[in-house]
Amino acid sequence: MSVQHANVHPIVRKLASATCAVALLPIGMGALVTTLKSGMAFADWPSSDGHNMLLYPWFRDFASNTDKFTEHGHRLGGMLIGMVSIGLAIAGWKYGQGWVRAFVSAILVSVILQGLLGGARVLFDRQHLALVHSITGASFFSLCVLFRVLCSPRWSQWLAVRENRIGALSAATIVIAPVIVLGQYFLGGLLRHLHVMLNEHLMGAVVAGVVSLAASVFLLRANHTLLKSGGIAVAATLFSQLLLGAGSYLTRFGFPMLGYVATSGSVSQAVVCSLHTVCGMFLLASTAIGALSVVQLHRAGCLGGLRVDVSLLSRRESAI
Repeated sequence: MSVQHANVHPIVRKLASATCAVALLPIGMGALVTTLKSGMAFADWPSSDGHNMLLYPWFRDFASNTDKFTEHGHRLGGMLIGMVSIGLAIAGWKYGQGWVRAFVSAILVSVILQGLLGGARVLFDRQHLALVHSITGASFFSLCVLFRVLCSPRWSQWLAVRENRIGALSAATIVIAPVIVLGQYFLGGLLRHLHVMLNEHLMGAVVAGVVSLAASVFLLRANHTLLKSGGIAVAATLFSQLLLGAGSYLTRFGFPMLGYVATSGSVSQAVVCSLHTVCGMFLLASTAIGALSVVQLHRAGCLGGLRVDVSLLSRRESAI
């Protein structure tokens, strides 16, 4: 898919920004639903206790039933991102073409599938479906962020600048970083939803942390403004994620050696663990942006360490 230019209509750009922002509502509420274990607050879907989803007396549960308030808030957030995605798809097909239409269609289809997956999780009451729902939610958010970056009017300007400080090893590390982070996110999902793989998740944190740190260093060392910005984003989200990871461990498992005992269902546990999940999505999105930037610069022939001078090879072959 060619995204060498960014002649994207302002309406599409604004709706792309709105999609990224609104997506955080169901994502944040969904993380809180998992932390509070309130995924089955309602046994029905798409209705809520037999009510139409939009007519359910949501605020009545604010003080009396936290589980239902959180879960229904997650459902309403899902409906809202669905409506925004429909608007984005309409605008993308009206004002865009080619890769823009492909992206907005992928975003809309992803929202629909995500909603159906969430409904299946309730109807079949399966934690495995909740795990998949979480992973696809993180991937969906990254897709929205990538599309917004590609919509930037400065994208074509960035692609016209040559970068000579990224070699094959650096590029490979940057490109593989989001894959490693997604794997670590999966291990975290196993721990949150199925209560297994604690040691594996801790080991994965080391691997994902090292790879992400290396990717951020390579990006920050680049001369290219686009890559430097990506490096800052990866470094900031990685630092935040490590702090939240430590906080999640303490609020969930405590630290007996220091006399700290975790309290199940505490406010600190709900907030920190949920933020840890959301920040993991930001880390995935930021590493994905870095990987996309490197790939696109390479395709544009502006990545010095990976570029092959075809004309030079042709002259050598002629001489032979």
